[in-house]
Amino acid sequence: MSLNSVISLNPNVIKKAREADTTRFEIAPHAIFGMPILLKDNINTASMPTTAGAVALENNNTEDAFIVAQLKQQGAIILGKANLSEWAYFFCGDCPSGYSAIGGQTLNPYGRRIMDTGGSSSGSGVAVSANFAVAAIGSETSGSILSPSSQNSVVGLKPTIGLVSRSGIVPISSTLDTAGPMAKNVIDTAILLDAIFGFDEKDSKSINTKWHNTYYSDNLKTDNLEGKRFGAPKRLLEDSLYAQAINDLKSKGAIIIEIEEEKVGLPDFLRLLNLDMKVDLPTYLSNYAGKGITVSLVQDVIDFNEKDSLNTMPYGQKLFKGIVADSATEEEFQKIKSTLKTNGKTYFDTPFKAHNLDGFLSINNYHAGFAAVAEYPAITVPMGYSEDGTPKGLTFISKPLSEKKLLHWSHIYEQATKRRVAPKNYD
Repeated sequence: MSLNSVISLNPNVIKKAREADTTRFEIAPHAIFGMPILLKDNINTASMPTTAGAVALENNNTEDAFIVAQLKQQGAIILGKANLSEWAYFFCGDCPSGYSAIGGQTLNPYGRRIMDTGGSSSGSGVAVSANFAVAAIGSETSGSILSPSSQNSVVGLKPTIGLVSRSGIVPISSTLDTAGPMAKNVIDTAILLDAIFGFDEKDSKSINTKWHNTYYSDNLKTDNLEGKRFGAPKRLLEDSLYAQAINDLKSKGAIIIEIEEEKVGLPDFLRLLNLDMKVDLPTYLSNYAGKGITVSLVQDVIDFNEKDSLNTMPYGQKLFKGIVADSATEEEFQKIKSTLKTNGKTYFDTPFKAHNLDGFLSINNYHAGFAAVAEYPAITVPMGYSEDGTPKGLTFISKPLSEKKLLHWSHIYEQATKRRVAPKNYD
């Protein structure tokens, strides 16, 4: 029954849980108080090493990341670190998702060694699905929360870039990266988002929202979608689970517009990640890594791994070598970013404007790349299981800072359908 979803446990967790049990309040604490939370192991925390699944960071003892400090301040209990696709799945190229040299191969509880776990927040999705924690933090560059959430039949929210701090998180791309919550239901997802969002002056993309009301209280109360307009790509209607989800939304009052997708591409997407990580990883290693870490550049990690390739990189390190080989002028780099963002926004904004849409309906992480470069938020919710038992998620995508709407819509869908079934032997 082993799933290999957890890399390390917080040695202080029992003590913290007992303290929480005996705490008494005059004013009710944040709803996350006492909830055991797992962190994807690319998120710094003082009580355990932050490895990103890589042997080169095996002893990376750090201070808390910004979002971890927020979690602790609100009374969350950090249970441990979740396994992940090594270096957030931007390392080997030809390797299974959910594998890291430190944590081994994460397995899907709905079909061990049969079904893919999704990546790169594989351990976060699996651990939540198997009831090892109430919720977990994942991170996404393009699909890395949406994919493992849908593959393991949990809820996962990829926030607007800048809503949640990235300081103290091992990066791929400062342009596209974000952390986000993963849980078995929408309300726990909303509670976790509420505990981690906030302005961080050290994050160049951080957004100061200055909101006072929460993500999980007032906005989840109404139970209909009267007048809400959603775009549904025609080609996805061939999927029976998606077609059923569309009918379920209609039964709650939603208006569904069948749309043809915009014919735009994502040119040089890989180069954007290469060029960002070439700078962003050394920045993390310089500013946030532990003092005992000897690597400072991507090339240093490559050289480190080649000393013991069987134990450090059994699937090779093709993507890391691609990072080192890539280069561009600042003008070229800015053009790549501008083109991608324009194309991503065009993909969604054209049907949004033409049909006055509130949101876009997808499956799993099918449109994660476009949402990533447009910097649009997305949430995936369990919508059922294919004939072989593989989980699938209904994914809502909308404009920046529309997280409250996404949570509201997905909560209504979740409560109306209750499609999620816990994996056998893990409920």
